[in-house]
Amino acid sequence: MKLTVIIPVYNEVKTIHEIVQRVKATGLVDEILAVDDGSTDGSRDVLAKLNDSGTVKVIYHASNQGKGKAVRTGIQNASGDLILIQDADLEYDPREYPVLLRPIQEGIADVVYGSRFLGAGRRPILFWNMVANKILTLVTNILYNNILTDMETCYKLFRREVVQDMTLHAHGFEFEPEFTAKILKRKVRIYEVPISFNPRDYSEGKKIKTKDAFIAMWTLIKYRFVD
Repeated sequence: MKLTVIIPVYNEVKTIHEIVQRVKATGLVDEILAVDDGSTDGSRDVLAKLNDSGTVKVIYHASNQGKGKAVRTGIQNASGDLILIQDADLEYDPREYPVLLRPIQEGIADVVYGSRFLGAGRRPILFWNMVANKILTLVTNILYNNILTDMETCYKLFRREVVQDMTLHAHGFEFEPEFTAKILKRKVRIYEVPISFNPRDYSEGKKIKTKDAFIAMWTLIKYRFVD
């Protein structure tokens, strides 16, 4: 199965080159789609040098439209049988790809989430972010009768056919709850695996804000009753 990795990029000049190299170093990826979402910090210049006719392809948004829109652009242009979302910072480690791929390779899942809360190593910072993640995951489980441990994880790996007829509307960080709500409502086979996590703090460029938690909550409630 051909694997496409989508990397949404917005002002990640310090890390984008390194994360692309780490993704390539896994030896598991057939296509890397870096979607620049209107960066203004020099990320576009770095991406222009990475863009080639082989593994790495760069797509440019004329203006900043949000992570969700960048991911959707990537999905629309992906050619792989499997699609994986990878943030452009260094919080998530591409060396986890074999762990993520295994449930699909073994035929027991169509979607795999990499959970930061199943016991793997992690950098212990940002307590209130963890609380918000756990609350949102709890609400997900209540609304959709599931037992996920990490709805908000970046690492979502899925078969291409899972999203082929799925209409996604998210522009920002609400992509995570919208995607999760829709696959749970469709009873798609989902599997969680533990992943390590090395979060950065806000002084290092972390972008998600308190308001995004409220948007995510509303998104979960909305899609429980609306397609």
